[in-house]
Amino acid sequence: MRSQSFDPSRHPRLLATALLWLFVGSVLLITTLVPAHTALLGWTPFFWLFVAPLAVALTLEPRLPRLMLSLRKTRRRTSSQLIWN
Repeated sequence: MRSQSFDPSRHPRLLATALLWLFVGSVLLITTLVPAHTALLGWTPFFWLFVAPLAVALTLEPRLPRLMLSLRKTRRRTSSQLIWN
């Protein structure tokens, strides 16, 4: 049995794929092209379009939520910067 080594060059591609999957799934759910819950499938569409790619993205990059929050905080302007004098 061969042990598989981790290829660091694949990490950004996997993360980009998971984020694209999350984005497309979110758009499909928000626009209700695919309902989040159906009588036949239950919550399966919501899981495969939102929860699964979110889990993959957070597994690949656990610091992603903290990074996104720090980017959001740095873009905010203070009230003194918003006033034009």
